[in-house]
Amino acid sequence: MNNKKTLLKKINEKSAVVGIIGLGYVGLPLGLEFIESGFNVVGFDIDEKKIPILKEGKSYIKHINGNRIKKAIDSGRFDATTDFSRLTETDAIIICVPTPLDEHREPDMSYIVDTAETIQKYLKPGQLVTLESTTYPGTTEEILLPLFESAPFAQNSKLSPLTKGGDTEGGYEVGKDFFLAFSPEREDPNNPNFSTKTIPKVIGGVTPDCLEVSQALYDAVLDQTVAVSSPRAAEATKLLENIYRSVNIALVNELKMVFHRMDIDIWEVINAASTKPFGYHPFYPGPGLGGHCIPIDPFYLTWKAREYEVNTKFIELAGEINTYQPYYVVTRTMEILNDHGKSLKGSKVLILGAAYKKNIDDMRESPSLKLIEILRSKSAEVDYNDPYVPKLPATRKYNYDMNSVELTKDNLNKYDLILLSTDHDDYDYQFIIQNSKLVIDTRNAFSKHGIKSDKLFDA
Repeated sequence: MNNKKTLLKKINEKSAVVGIIGLGYVGLPLGLEFIESGFNVVGFDIDEKKIPILKEGKSYIKHINGNRIKKAIDSGRFDATTDFSRLTETDAIIICVPTPLDEHREPDMSYIVDTAETIQKYLKPGQLVTLESTTYPGTTEEILLPLFESAPFAQNSKLSPLTKGGDTEGGYEVGKDFFLAFSPEREDPNNPNFSTKTIPKVIGGVTPDCLEVSQALYDAVLDQTVAVSSPRAAEATKLLENIYRSVNIALVNELKMVFHRMDIDIWEVINAASTKPFGYHPFYPGPGLGGHCIPIDPFYLTWKAREYEVNTKFIELAGEINTYQPYYVVTRTMEILNDHGKSLKGSKVLILGAAYKKNIDDMRESPSLKLIEILRSKSAEVDYNDPYVPKLPATRKYNYDMNSVELTKDNLNKYDLILLSTDHDDYDYQFIIQNSKLVIDTRNAFSKHGIKSDKLFDA
């Protein structure tokens, strides 16, 4: 049996069943793209709460329209489950699980390892496995490959056990018996200009046949794929993209603090610099980094680089600056309250925006959560408002029992200070400034709306 030809034929005919492990901000939209292109998809997740929501044709992610999920369910091409033994039903498995940092800011690989060990139990001849989770260069070949090569004979498989050197206990050969690749996710939730389908997809296969099969699968669904020489190159590509952003954001965050001391408006400077038609790309300061990529990914490389006795000083310095930003915002808050005869201790502070960026409900690594922690540690009374996050969910680091406060005239007026952390378009900025005592804007949102006031300050 030629596994490559068989799988390519299934992909071409769209009879290949695609398994998506991790039905979050990456896995769910990717699965919908496969379904809408004519493939059958089985979605896997350890969160039992997600499964009935999906089966009812509803969405638990704000920017993903529930109608897309309902159509997928009604088409009969989508099923969701917590039963990972059903991996044997799939021809291609795409891993979209989290890769957070632990308390020491080192990679927490437990999600990838646990997922890979589960796949190992059910791996069958001819399957393609693709890892999309952002990680350090070498993960695919150092963790996944050895596990799959030593996989036992697939449970419930009707096929004959594979043999390798006369050994019938296992021994899968990559590029022949199974296929393995890395293709980094490039999701940008609620981006109006780019979607899962239109963002070019970088792919690196362990062997040329692995690359051919994985590229064929993504080509059947996405507008463009970009092949690179190896999974390590693909893994490094994702890190470069986010380190580039982290370093440049750190630069403007540092300049924001310097220019504030020099009484120079950082936003005016950025806007003026942006008029240069070459050699410059604008980045913007904020209250800290959020999302699952930029605050985390650079540390995957700094950790791995130590194995090669290389110090990544530039990357680590950028991380330090960005990590400091919530503390800087709180320092500015203390200064502004003090200038108006108030101490931060005992003051009532309302944070506007809990999501890590505007117009979404994604809370991953949101700087607002850190701001709440720091403000509370200094004995401030803290509430929040977010039209997309009615209640703060528990995260790996935080478990706040807080509900979004309604933005009424009376509510705004009872706070000593309003702190804008996330610049949602839903906010009525004129109403907020009119009914607030003091406002700190970390995103330049009020100025963008043409609002000037002696109650308004930046940070």
